[in-house]
Amino acid sequence: MNQKRLLFTKLPLMASAILMVIFIIFNLYIKNPFKPSSNVQNYPSTKQFRLLIGILTRADKHEHRHFLRLVYGIQSSPLAQIDLKFVFCNLTKQEQRVLISLEILKFNDIIILNCSENMNDGKTYTYFSSLPNILSHPYDYVMKADDDVYFRLLPLASSLQPLPRSDLYYGFVIPCQSMNPFVSYMSGMGFVLSWDLVEWIANSDIPRNDTIGPEDKLVGKWCSHELIPETITVHKLKRWDQWLHVIRYFNVTKDLNTSKLYNGFNFDSVFNLKM
Repeated sequence: MNQKRLLFTKLPLMASAILMVIFIIFNLYIKNPFKPSSNVQNYPSTKQFRLLIGILTRADKHEHRHFLRLVYGIQSSPLAQIDLKFVFCNLTKQEQRVLISLEILKFNDIIILNCSENMNDGKTYTYFSSLPNILSHPYDYVMKADDDVYFRLLPLASSLQPLPRSDLYYGFVIPCQSMNPFVSYMSGMGFVLSWDLVEWIANSDIPRNDTIGPEDKLVGKWCSHELIPETITVHKLKRWDQWLHVIRYFNVTKDLNTSKLYNGFNFDSVFNLKM
C-alpha cells in the first residue's frame, strides 16, 4: 500500500521531468526552416516587399492550424516575402501551455497577445499595437485575417505590388455598394495596413481610447459572389465541403501526378468526384 502511494506521488514529478526533457531536445536539435531573418534588408533578390499575415484564432484549434499550414505551405510568391502567424490571447490551461510550446518550437508561427480571449473587446487593437514591440523586424504590410478565410498568396501579393508602402488601408469595403473607404470600412475577413499605420496604432491615444465594441465594425454585411479566377480571398469557410470546393475550384492539387496509381489507389477517381 505504501509503495502504491509513493508511486502515485511520484507520477506528477515524473511527468514534469519528461516534459522538461522534451523541451530540451526540441530546443537543441530542431531548427525551424521558416524562421524569418532578423535583418529587415535581407530580402531574397527577387522579393520586392515583406508581408505579415496574422490569422486571429484560438489556442485550442490545433488541428485547424495544422490544416492551414498545409494550405499555405504549398503557396509562394516571387514578389513578396510572406510570413504567416497565428494570433491568440493568453493561454489559460496547462495542456495549452505544453502543446503550444511544442508548436512554437517546431513552427515558430504563433503570436500570443497579452489579453483575455475575446471577439469584440480589443483583440484586433492588441494585435496591431503589440507588433512594433514584439517583432524582430518591421514589415512593409501587416494583414489581419480570420481563420475561416483562404488567401491565394500570389494574387494577393500581385494586388499589393503597385500600391504605396505608406498610409495604406487596403481590403474589401463594407458596405460593398459604396466602394468608398473614406465613409466605410474594410471587411474583417482580411485587411492590410502599411507599417506606418501599425506604428501609429501602437503610439496614438485615438485607437487606444476606442477599443471596446464590434471589431471591424461588426464586419457588417458580407457581399459574397461566386468564385472567379481572379479571386484573392474566400471568406466564411466553416465546413469541410466548402474548403474542398475552393481547393478544387482553384485546382490547388494540380501538381499531383494523378495519372499514376499510388499503391493501387487511383487519385483521379477522387479528384473527379462532384460536390
